[in-house]
Amino acid sequence: MRLRNLVFVITPVLAMGLVAAPAGAESVRHSSGAIHQRVDPTPGAADTISWSSCKSFALRQWGAECAKVAVPLDYGDPDGKMIKIAVSRVRHRSSAAKYQGAMLVNPGGPGASGLSMATIGAYFPNSIAAAYDWIGFDPRGIGRSKPVIRCQRDYFSFNRPDYYPRPKSVRKAWQARSEKYAQRCRKNGPILEHVTTVDSARDMESIRRALGVDTINFYGFSYGTYLGQVYSTLYPQRVRRLVLDSNVNPKRVFYRANLDQDVSFQKVFELWFDWIARYDSTFGLGTTGAEVNRRFTAIQASLADKPAGGKIGPAEWIDVYQTAAYGTYTWIDLASLFSRFARTGKAKPLIREFKSGGDFGDDNSFAVYNAVQCTDAPWPTRWRRWAKDNWATYAKAPLETWANAWFNAPCLYWPAAAGPRFAVKGREAPPALLISGKLDAATPYQGSKTVRRLFPSSRLVAIKSEPSHATSLDGNPCVSNVLNDYLSSGKLPKRRNGSKADVTCKPLPLPQPGTRKRSGIGRPEALELS
Repeated sequence: MRLRNLVFVITPVLAMGLVAAPAGAESVRHSSGAIHQRVDPTPGAADTISWSSCKSFALRQWGAECAKVAVPLDYGDPDGKMIKIAVSRVRHRSSAAKYQGAMLVNPGGPGASGLSMATIGAYFPNSIAAAYDWIGFDPRGIGRSKPVIRCQRDYFSFNRPDYYPRPKSVRKAWQARSEKYAQRCRKNGPILEHVTTVDSARDMESIRRALGVDTINFYGFSYGTYLGQVYSTLYPQRVRRLVLDSNVNPKRVFYRANLDQDVSFQKVFELWFDWIARYDSTFGLGTTGAEVNRRFTAIQASLADKPAGGKIGPAEWIDVYQTAAYGTYTWIDLASLFSRFARTGKAKPLIREFKSGGDFGDDNSFAVYNAVQCTDAPWPTRWRRWAKDNWATYAKAPLETWANAWFNAPCLYWPAAAGPRFAVKGREAPPALLISGKLDAATPYQGSKTVRRLFPSSRLVAIKSEPSHATSLDGNPCVSNVLNDYLSSGKLPKRRNGSKADVTCKPLPLPQPGTRKRSGIGRPEALELS
């Protein structure tokens, strides 16, 4: 699932892609296919945490402390090899009477570093921020956790083949490239067999035990919602409060979820093109969305023969603009970039933007993305099936379909076996708060509706006509009021009958050229998509 993770860059100025037995059952199936006895609490985890100063200057600025938690590589062999999960904490400042417990936070991905998430208390009123221990962590294989998974650092380099797989030589080039990448991942060894979402959920349970608390709170964004769904299925009695922002559809993990995503990406790109056309006097790219779209795709096609600056070809072009489908806060800057290149043909700004992508020069995030998604659930093993499904999707969604297909193509050749899809079941979970934009492209709205059905005590806050992804901290007053009530007291709105959202909020206004943010907190300096 081509999900973007949330990376927090909070400055002082802002201070203010398995089938488990149901909970209580006796066994869990791991990605290796073996059945292991389910033991609760999780075996083999460290019993305490030794906190010390963080290596990150930004975390130290916020008073965070860091540590490593030792966990089993294979929870089916708790006395075997151990690995280390990096964790961070910003401690509560409230009195014991007002203390709300530990809040674990995951930013998404899969493949995102989460250490910086210990600082997100800054986005809440002091009464909430001070009441929790905010816990960030790097899931296994990522960032400061050990070992780190990497396969080929320069995989996202310049001058890659066009994503459009015709002529046949282009398709074969991508297949060979994807297979080579997957084979290079073999060097990571046994950990590739143990990087499923179930493994990470068990790591969360190990962290809970090491913290010495009976229950945890959890706040998950994007893929982090799936991690929260899995954890609360395995350990419902260990969950106190659960916030899931932009839900992965657990019934579509992960092959089908990517095809769903392509169609939603197309819709949001077309909304962006319509918005650009509205400001033609500023951008000069066309007076209708269709005209802007033609301009965009014509430039992309022209780059096949003559890459901009010798580096930006058709593949790099669509990658540069992909974040337009993730958040309207990017629309002004990306439209300006598009306009400038259309007028001047200068490549340097495009090259800078491409290089700022999270995977350029270091594939840790992408490697873990594959390690999780390729083994969480089966993928079709024959290219014929991929071709049929992606061509059918391309007919409706040409902008991102083949980019997304090749992004996931290493799963065709992945060296670790996939297990059956995990069965998410939320009947025993405590009341959860679900949040989703109705036009979210990365995690289409149907996913949140599905999770609402699977978690019958949950409440869903939907944001009407909202095309951005993971928006719960954007400062929308309607969303913030429900969220703050829940984190303060556990209060949730009344659950409605049927499959509709329990609360529907109006979206924040779309951005206007000449401004840096739309309203509320905004994201240009605080939340970046990478």
